[in-house]
Amino acid sequence: MTTTQRVAALGLVWLLSACSKQASAPPASVKADTTATATATGDAATKPAAAPPKPAGAVALAKAEIGKPAPAFSLTALDGKTVTLAQHKGKIVVLEWFNPDCPFVRQSHTEGSLKGLGDSYGKTDVVWLAINSNAAGKQGASREANEAGVKKYGISYPVLIDADGRVGRAYGATRTPQMYVIDKAGLLVYAGGLDNSSGGDVDDVPKLVNFVKSAVADTTAGRAVASPTSEP
Repeated sequence: MTTTQRVAALGLVWLLSACSKQASAPPASVKADTTATATATGDAATKPAAAPPKPAGAVALAKAEIGKPAPAFSLTALDGKTVTLAQHKGKIVVLEWFNPDCPFVRQSHTEGSLKGLGDSYGKTDVVWLAINSNAAGKQGASREANEAGVKKYGISYPVLIDADGRVGRAYGATRTPQMYVIDKAGLLVYAGGLDNSSGGDVDDVPKLVNFVKSAVADTTAGRAVASPTSEP
């Protein structure tokens, strides 16, 4: 693809706000700059939708903050199994906010840094989980769309459904893909973008920096994450 074609394609992508803002997870006040800023396409003038009513008995989740315990959650995966953050304590957990129909997600999974990345850790102490926080009826929210995305992108790790957006709001997830890394003690050590590319186009930067891969490497080695936050 030529530079001109890439610019035109990215211009179209930025207009597709359905994947740049989670439909059921409006921005939350999250410390350590984990909340995405508005884009130049008019997001600044758009007021976030009010949070949907909580299910009966639902308890508000704590807000995500670098260096603090990551918000706990219990979600149902596409295969019907319940997945909790607590069951993975003692391992490094990577959370990938997911919308199978988002052009950024598509680019990242087919040609960009997400292609095979989650599965590359295999049977290590790294657990990779995708979370879809889009509300029913919104882009990429249906079971069919998620199952098709899993097949198309060759994903073997769980895709968790956060239909009411409670987990997305707790983490301040407003973009897809938006990434988080949690260390073995359950502390949030990274929040932000996948890498320094433009919408997953790894040919768009002179030197690709995979923020998530670096954060996992630092955490595995017992080092403080060099860059704990970035722009989603």
